[in-house]
Amino acid sequence: MHPIDSGYDYIVLGGGTAGCVLAARLSESEQARVLLIERGRTMPIESREPARWLSLSEGPLTWPGGTVVQASTGTSVPWARGLGLGGSSGINGMVHIRGHRSSYDEWPGAGAKGWGFDDLLPFFRASETAPHRDPALRGQHGPMTVAPVADPHPVALATLAAATEVGHPLADDISGGLEVGFGLPDLAIVDGHRLGAADAYLTPVLGRPTLNVATNALVHRVIVRNGRAVGVEFSIGDELLTVSCSQEVVLAAGAVGSPEILLRSGIGPSDHLRELGIDTVVDLPGVGEDLHDHPISAMVHRAADPLPDSTGNHTEVLGLLASDGGAVPDLHLLVLSRPDAPQGPTQGFVIAVGLMTPHSRGTLRLSSSDPTTHPLLDPRYLADDRDRAAMLAGLRLAREVAASPAFQPLDTAEIAPGEIPLDQYLKASLGTYYHYVGTCRIGTDDLAVVDTDLTVHGVAGLRVADASVMPSIPSANTNATVLAIAERAAALIAGRP
Repeated sequence: MHPIDSGYDYIVLGGGTAGCVLAARLSESEQARVLLIERGRTMPIESREPARWLSLSEGPLTWPGGTVVQASTGTSVPWARGLGLGGSSGINGMVHIRGHRSSYDEWPGAGAKGWGFDDLLPFFRASETAPHRDPALRGQHGPMTVAPVADPHPVALATLAAATEVGHPLADDISGGLEVGFGLPDLAIVDGHRLGAADAYLTPVLGRPTLNVATNALVHRVIVRNGRAVGVEFSIGDELLTVSCSQEVVLAAGAVGSPEILLRSGIGPSDHLRELGIDTVVDLPGVGEDLHDHPISAMVHRAADPLPDSTGNHTEVLGLLASDGGAVPDLHLLVLSRPDAPQGPTQGFVIAVGLMTPHSRGTLRLSSSDPTTHPLLDPRYLADDRDRAAMLAGLRLAREVAASPAFQPLDTAEIAPGEIPLDQYLKASLGTYYHYVGTCRIGTDDLAVVDTDLTVHGVAGLRVADASVMPSIPSANTNATVLAIAERAAALIAGRP
């Protein structure tokens, strides 16, 4: 890190997936001065080992805390978020997959005109190198090199065979966004190591004179004067710093961090700000609204004999299905070639069911104006009865796949839920797929936070470019979509369509 100057052209808040993309792209201009501010530090080398990801959801690489107690389960759900350069791309399962195009084609009708699948496709392609895929659909020259596992695990192969036995189609490119069924998704693993956004985008450009990176830095607020973002206040240790911004401040702190910063800056619902003693700069009721996520539940299977260890991330195959048998997929069936469950068996596998199109919506609120406190996160899992019905249908589909003859050679048996009724098991096992979105969504209605060029309503020189702007969650792990949003944000800032 260079010494921090008093002013920059662009300040990016959050060094996660989106922040790494923005810092790299904005600093390409020799005339730009870019500051990236990140609360964590560089991810340790151990986090790059693919098989370790299941142990990274707690500890120093994640933000602490979870949801408020959920009415549907009576429990709080831990919410892991990556803390450090690369953010959640440094701790996630490395699955690189777009949602089905039906996910994105809902966005224009929700007020995000110009954000359909075809609009995002050039930016998906710009982010990736997928050498074994159709170059008309998939990128060939982007920073993220992705590919399916070369030597699938026996559990993955059994799952593909079982899927066809029970009537599900196989997809040639389940990561591309045009197919449904079961397939081998692309993984962000290169030469046996995780490829996170920091590795792909940020590390190669850290020597640029146009870029400075401040780590272990906590953002307090964006400074707004006369309706324009003009700087940022943040701290490193006990030192409080203020830097000015001549062009744009870009929030890239995710669906939790970005609305937190807006609220602390006086941008949000005035009644909530008043409760916290924060002066209202812009009364923007939608900040922190529409919080949602993919809820997940998992069925655990024990194998009679030890299975080989995974050479990658234990997550090599998934299904994208419709719970009602229709054309719009709303479920993931994600197969892990190890039993990842408390008091579970030491050998076996898991079929996790994720709801891709939840109807339930919740809120994010600050618990205090103190930037070190944890916010109140309430995704309201399963508040909408349609979500519960779809999850139960998914568990039944997972059970059907696992009961197929294709799994007989592995000599496996279901141990959870076993004899427990599915509705009871769903309540006890419900968790998060770690895909939080929606709290600063794109739109033109009264609860929208940013317009279609990602500028915050009512504040010039301030944009948001991360998962928080999604009007609804895509039917996939969200990291690939966040990459595309950030790529498009950089193009918008540079004046490109």
